[in-house]
Amino acid sequence: MTRIDFHSNIPDKIAYACRLVRKARAADCRIVLYADNRAQLSALDEALWTFSELDFLPHVMADDALAAHTPVVLADNDRLTLPHHQVLINLSSVTPSYFAEFERMFEIVSSEVADTSAGRDRYRFYQQRGYPLTHTVAERHE
Repeated sequence: MTRIDFHSNIPDKIAYACRLVRKARAADCRIVLYADNRAQLSALDEALWTFSELDFLPHVMADDALAAHTPVVLADNDRLTLPHHQVLINLSSVTPSYFAEFERMFEIVSSEVADTSAGRDRYRFYQQRGYPLTHTVAERHE
């Protein structure tokens, strides 16, 4: 059964996802990042190349011919066939239809009202189905 970790009150979901990817890659995990749309995927793509001068995080879009050979895959369509199912990082406001195929999923939720509300709905959805859940709240630094 998929283990689901909620990380909420995240001020910058893209930067947070990049740090999660770096940590997961250090553990030799294969990752799928799921976003709401191509604009968010483009921001992720750019950030993964530039957020750290010391880390190389090879990644491609899920529909790329090299997806099966690339450890980090970016997706915004849950009808695509994915090449691996180890870690899913969900930055979107919906539950990806294929989440149960993964060993572990991270739900990244910002402090914005609409995102927080959608995150609570997803939490209840998983909870009602008996998925093992953890919840981490990021501290606000002002």
